Amino acid sequence: MFQIELIKPELTYSLRHRILRPNQSFEDCQYTTDYEEGAFHVGAFHQGKLISIASFCLEKHPDFTDEVQYRLRAMATVEGFRKMGAGRQVVAFAEELLRSKGVNLLWCKGRFEVQGYYEKLGFKAHGEVFDYPPLGPHIIMYKKL
Repeated sequence: MFQIELIKPELTYSLRHRILRPNQSFEDCQYTTDYEEGAFHVGAFHQGKLISIASFCLEKHPDFTDEVQYRLRAMATVEGFRKMGAGRQVVAFAEELLRSKGVNLLWCKGRFEVQGYYEKLGFKAHGEVFDYPPLGPHIIMYKKL
């Protein structure tokens, strides 16, 4: 149903801005990690239209010292396509790629309100809920690959 593929970082910016950071500038949706070595971006397309995105970067969380890890950032799906599996397919595509690189842990700073979604993808909560200004309550989520 969805075409999943690697995409350029620039393709993520519009959805990041519209869905994740609508009250911030467009420039705030362009992360320094987007072009770092090892970073990659995955998109789901429906009839040629980009409807779900996620970015992945080589970043260590200090609590997971013995793991080869990547960070998931800026995951978003267009509202009309939520609960249809696009985000799940994006993450599964990235997990396969990460496993092939020897990565064994994926983590993110997930919005507290979508903790249940990440749990359905196999992630577990780590630590306490914290404020992530200006976006609000977040929690660290992780998944062993």
